[in-house]
Amino acid sequence: MIAIRPLGELDAAVRVPGSKSYTQRAMVIAALAEGESLLRDALLSEDTQGLAGALCLLGADVRVTDAEMVIHGAGGRMACPPHEIHLGNNGTAIRLLAGIASLGAGPFVLTGDRRLCERPMKPLLDALAELGVAIHTDGERGYPPVTIRGGHLRGGKVTLRDIGSSQYVSSLLIAAPFAAAETTILLEGRIPSLPYIALTVETMAAFGVEVRTEGAGRYVIPCGQRYAAREYRIEGDASSASYFFLAAALRKGRVRVENVDPRTRQGDIGFLAILEQLGSTVLRGERHIEVRGGELPTGEMDFDLGAMPDIVPTFAVLCALRPGRSVIRNVAHLRLKESDRLSALAMELRKTGIEVEELADGLVIHGGRPHGARIETYNDHRIAMGFSILGLVVPGMEIEGEGCVGKSFPGFWKTLEGLYG
Repeated sequence: MIAIRPLGELDAAVRVPGSKSYTQRAMVIAALAEGESLLRDALLSEDTQGLAGALCLLGADVRVTDAEMVIHGAGGRMACPPHEIHLGNNGTAIRLLAGIASLGAGPFVLTGDRRLCERPMKPLLDALAELGVAIHTDGERGYPPVTIRGGHLRGGKVTLRDIGSSQYVSSLLIAAPFAAAETTILLEGRIPSLPYIALTVETMAAFGVEVRTEGAGRYVIPCGQRYAAREYRIEGDASSASYFFLAAALRKGRVRVENVDPRTRQGDIGFLAILEQLGSTVLRGERHIEVRGGELPTGEMDFDLGAMPDIVPTFAVLCALRPGRSVIRNVAHLRLKESDRLSALAMELRKTGIEVEELADGLVIHGGRPHGARIETYNDHRIAMGFSILGLVVPGMEIEGEGCVGKSFPGFWKTLEGLYG
């Protein structure tokens, strides 16, 4: 358990680690490339270290130093691992690996801890099966453990409709260049976190593979392409930066976050536009962003956060202190993250005296004057980091299970301590 001390005047500069989204995509793609890639400023966390181990089991060679990864790719030839691949609670990894495992003969068994085995994969597995991959799941269909026999990704056309994660699309995109024929991916209906599909396409292009985007929701991947090893720099993580942007907004202070590109494709950079709407001033540099907090407006406000779901724990904390009724919508898929984030946020905000209504796809938060409380994190890094920022303003905040931040931001508590000057 860690106790958070209220913060007085805030005028600070911090540096956040590399993007988890970019790091994991670049790792998987580099593992598929022929030759040796160097990933600079990569995120080194529980999730990426676990993924590194999994990629080694699949035939790549991954060497990790202070802030770099050297990955010798397997050229798309996936080795059959000697045992199951255990991925903890890393939903991104298990979905991306399902795609590339289909390129080998297998069998490949992908599994993880109890929570990961409650996170659905059926739309992705159905799409891979439609493209010629032999797949089996134990127990209820569509949940890990997943056994992939692979051996023949034939390509063709596949449609994903009303899915719960854009990671299904990213998995198919990354594997598709190795298919026997051209692959067309069609998206219909509700697709959450769309910016992360663009992020995947961008990373593929950096390693030499073309994806043709033919109108909204249509991606064409020509066959016969191969990823080229290269040196690749990972930009800073916008999700990690959001906690420090929030600190500036709540303390009406100034925080400059280094190593974040204001032009990033990371969806969570959209949090800055919300902060500007809510009274903060945002200054965008070449590779840094500065936020200066102002007065939060009152009254009822409505927010669609479907494109940036990881911001919801951060934003919910802001809503607890904003005088008025805040409605957060279009984030039903948060129930399938490291925790059921909507229920977890509602439960923990109520502990602080804030009235919260839980919707099927969001939250209604009646802001006011929260008081201190002991916060359960549900082993969810974003719950821990979000509520820690509330403690900079509200006395008596304590965070249990604080070690869960190691999933995405191992140095978070040290960086937070730096705000005190």
